[in-house]
Formats: sequence, structure tokens, C-alpha cells
Amino acid sequence: MVKLVVGVLFLGLVFQLVVSSVDIDSLNIWPMPHSVSYGHQVLYMSKDFELRTEGSKYPDESGILKDGFSRFLYVIRASHVVDGNVSDSQQSLVLQGINVLISSVDDELQYGIDESYKLSIASSGDPVYAHLETFSQLCQFNFHTRLIEVRQTPWDISDQPRFPYRGLLIDTSRHYLPLPIIKKVVDSMTYTKLNVLHWHIVDSQSFPLEIPSYPNLWNGAYSIPERYTMADAAEVVRQVISAFFCRLNGYMIPYLCFIHFLYSKVKPELSSNHFSFCSYAQRRGINVLAEIDVPGHAQSWGTGYPTLWPSQDCQQPLDVSNEFTFQVIDGILSDLSKVFKFKYVHLGGDEVNTRENCFDGDYLKAIFTYPQNWLTLVFRLQKQGMNASQGYEYFVLRAQEIALSHGYECINWEETFRTFGDKLKLKTVVHNWYALKILMPSNLISLFVTYQCGLEKRWCRLDVGVAAQVVAAGLRCVVSRQDKWYLDHLDTFWPEFYSYEPLTNITDPKQQELVIGGEVCMWGETVDGSDIEQTIWPRAAAAAERLWTPYEKLAKDPAQVIGRLTQFRCLLNQRGVAAAPLTGYGRGAPREPDWIPKRFCWMEEELGSGNGSGSSHSVLLLLI
Repeated sequence: MVKLVVGVLFLGLVFQLVVSSVDIDSLNIWPMPHSVSYGHQVLYMSKDFELRTEGSKYPDESGILKDGFSRFLYVIRASHVVDGNVSDSQQSLVLQGINVLISSVDDELQYGIDESYKLSIASSGDPVYAHLETFSQLCQFNFHTRLIEVRQTPWDISDQPRFPYRGLLIDTSRHYLPLPIIKKVVDSMTYTKLNVLHWHIVDSQSFPLEIPSYPNLWNGAYSIPERYTMADAAEVVRQVISAFFCRLNGYMIPYLCFIHFLYSKVKPELSSNHFSFCSYAQRRGINVLAEIDVPGHAQSWGTGYPTLWPSQDCQQPLDVSNEFTFQVIDGILSDLSKVFKFKYVHLGGDEVNTRENCFDGDYLKAIFTYPQNWLTLVFRLQKQGMNASQGYEYFVLRAQEIALSHGYECINWEETFRTFGDKLKLKTVVHNWYALKILMPSNLISLFVTYQCGLEKRWCRLDVGVAAQVVAAGLRCVVSRQDKWYLDHLDTFWPEFYSYEPLTNITDPKQQELVIGGEVCMWGETVDGSDIEQTIWPRAAAAAERLWTPYEKLAKDPAQVIGRLTQFRCLLNQRGVAAAPLTGYGRGAPREPDWIPKRFCWMEEELGSGNGSGSSHSVLLLLI
């Protein structure tokens, strides 16, 4: 694996006191780190701030260092032209560059690696451990000097994520998202330290992804241009993984900079472009989770292969009685495994209402509603000794077996646990989404929310979520409570995203560890490339801090963080991300001319111009 030793070089280091101490809640870092201390001094970044590899055992053959360093410089210089000059008396305060020592050729970075880091900018020659996304947020443009400043030094930050899984779902079935839009979403995720892009690729409405093993599947796309080749998918995945800061054998890997590059072994018949979307994500420290939702939400599959439908009269769920269905699933997962290298695959399994669809075992209803289906699916299920509920269970468990055979661990939506949780594979991760505090018969639930509680007529209690039950059963869980973390709910405001606690009702420490994280969900019914960014941001950033920052460091009242989040929203805008205002509904337009209270901002009038003198000599080392 790559081991990097990075030095931030500057000459003649003497600091000047320019501000008084400020409260940590006013620091403009998002998400808030685990531990922060800081001073009152200012350094300048040289306009020729450079990357060096002096002393390295290996060259930067892949160009990943140069590429990452360019991204780092871009985000700190994107908003303004840096055209100031440092006076002779201030040369001692200038940061000259970064030196990177590459000590290994192994550059794989996978989910679950230690992401802890230290960032220190001191007035001595002591080593500095740094996270470059955090570092980039400390770099500010000074309108007096026209230079980039690193303010409030010396800094000493120790940090690590609270949860290993910090996700964002995008949905390309309900509305197609062009590749450049997805890449912009990926870039913005790195700014908040989210690390899993959950790609809900296909659904009932469309099947836009190329599957070489079954090439007619993407006949279910909306149109020929609204498709993704497997090479497109590979590009997204492979570049996203190297922007995050991780520790490998004691060395630190920073977000946004030269880091790890995972060379996906994409077979030539799938892609001649090995620098492909999966690659875009991997180079930025993000794992891409592919979702193929079965057996429901799959009507589009039958456009290319009609025999996957139980009948022409009933086109979903997929035909559990047809062996060809599982051959197609096997082919899809085989092709995905060549590109999507994340340890997990999402198999869906939600909203399979066995009362109202083709699994129905009611003879009279089947005869009058789905006559062809009754002659096919119901008969075949009964011949195999299964009723509708058993057919649903059989389908999910067999799909899990296929995924395991391709090296994946499975994530399924919570209905699978509620219906047959004791049968799920032990490696299953249950994805919680539902939350409804009512008590009603299961058939009414089916009518109103298409929720599967089982074939028997019984009462079901839907409460704050299934997570506590999942971890009590010894399974892992990802939390995405729909009334708190669904971004398509435009009337869910950012304070609710910030305040929702994934460990609600889970008090046992061992069970808490089984909650591997959470995910905000950008379902695609009402978003496309024109409005997705402002619908995601800044509300997703509020949840991102909940997933990264230690519980005891989180604000108990969201009003305490409005200053930092307002400033972070402005930072997103400066970096080209169309983040919406904090006020009003999700993706709402600004209500008045823009303003930011001074107490919410870095203000050079408060910090001063950073004049100073001196002639000491220091080197800051950044171990990666």
C-alpha cells in the first residue's frame, strides 16, 4: 500500500497574535472534528505552493499524487484570483509546499480502513499529521493581501469518524442523471466526509445500465441516450476512493490529495477504458454501493426479457417460479462484481406486497384479476410447495446466495427482516427506512403504504424503526429513517437531519457497534440534473456531521450550529456546488438578498492582515 510522508515547508516561522480566542462552536470546520485546539496566528500559502516527492522510494507512475494535489489546490483557489504578494518582512510566514515520500507501490484502499487522522500546524519542527479536506477548510482568502491564509495557527486536531458507513443514495431509475452530474455529487460528498455512494441504478421505471451478460436488459431505459455503459460505471467507481484520509500500518491517507488508487480489474470485454465512474469515486475516497432491487421494483427488466414477468397481465414482481429469473440475477451480479469492488451489494427486497400482486394465492381473485398469471405463477408456486409469502422468502434468500457466490455481502431493505428475519444470512446488513407510529391491520397498511407484514391477517405496529430489533437479533444495520433522512421530503428541514440519532433505543454497547452507520436518501421521483444538488445540500451535510462527529461533541440544539452550517453552505457555493439556503423547504430559492452575519464568518477585519517578522526555520511533516 502507498505510504506517504508529506512535509509542509515554510521558511523563517514567526507568528503574530492577531485574534483573541473564539468559542469552538464558531470554528468554520464541517463536520466538527473529535478534538480541536488552535491559536491566534496567521500563515500564508505561497502562490507557487508545490508538490515534491524528494526521498521517495517509488515514482508517482499513476499520476495520482499530481492529480490529487491539483484537486486540493483547485478547491482552495476556486473562488478568487490569488494575485497578492508577500512583503519581504513576511517571507518567514510563507508555506512553500508539500513533500510526499512514497514508500510502497501497493495503493489499495478499502472500506473499513482506519480513517483517524491528526492535523497539526505548529511553530516548531515537530511532525504534523494532516487531513487535507479539513486543512482546505482552514485556508481562507484575505481580501486585503489577496493571498490564501491559514488562520488561527497553531492547530492541533485529532479526529476519527463515529460510524464507518456514511452514505448518500442517488436514484437514476426515476430520473436519469448524466455522468457529469453524478461526478459533481461525488465531489461534494468528499467535502462532508461521506464515504458511500449508494447507487440505486434500476427500478420499475427504467433499467439504464448495460449488463453484458444479458444485453437486452437496458432496453428498459427511457431512451437510448439515457443509459450507462459498464465503462461509465467503472469510471465512477474507481476514481472515488482516494480522497479520504485513512491510516494504513501507521501511515495516514488524506482526503482530497494524492492518496490511494484502486486499479479495478475490469475485463477487456467490459471496458477498454480502465480509468473509468467507479474510478472517479475511488480516487475520492468513496465506495460505490450498487443496488439491484429484487423481486419488486423490477418491471423494467421485462422490457428486454418478457419471460421475467409472471405474465403480460402482471409485470412485477419478478417471476420466482422461473429458473431464468435467477440466471439473469446471477449474470447481473457477475458483471457488477468486475466493476463494483465495494464489499457490499444492495439487493433491495422492499415493498413486495404479496396480497396485491402476482404472488397472490387467492384462486378467485387470481382468476378474475390475473387469469394468465393464475395459470402460470400460482400453479407453479403451489407445485413447488410454496405460498406467496414463502415465495417471497425463497426469492430473497436465493438472491443472497447468488451474491455471496460472487464475493459480496448483502444489504436488504427492512421488510426482509420483518417478514423472515431469522432466515436471513448472518452477513446480511438490514437497511432501515420505515417509521410510522401507528397500530393498524396489515391489510390496511398494504393499501396505504404497500408494506409487507406477512400473509396472515394480523395487526402490525410500525414505530420509530426496526434498527433496535435488528441489532438485538445479532445482525448489522444501516439507518435511513424516511421521516428524518429522506431528501425528497422537502418539508423535512435541516435541523431534523441534524438531530436524528441513529442509535435511538439502542443502549447496549455491543449492539450499538452493529449499527455500522446511516444514509440520507435522494429518491429520484422529483429530481433530475437541474435540481439535485440544491435538494441534497446543505441538508445532507447536517446528517453527515451526525455520522462523523462523536456524540458528545454534537450540538444538543441545532441552533448552535447554524453559523457553521451557514458558512459551510457558502463554502459549497464557492466550490461550485448549488447548495440551497438553510431557510425554507428543501431546494427552496433564496428569500432575500444574501447575507451572512459577521459572527458566522471568517472576517479578515477580525483576523487582521497577518503582518509579522522573524527568521526562525521550521518544517512541518505530514505523515500519510
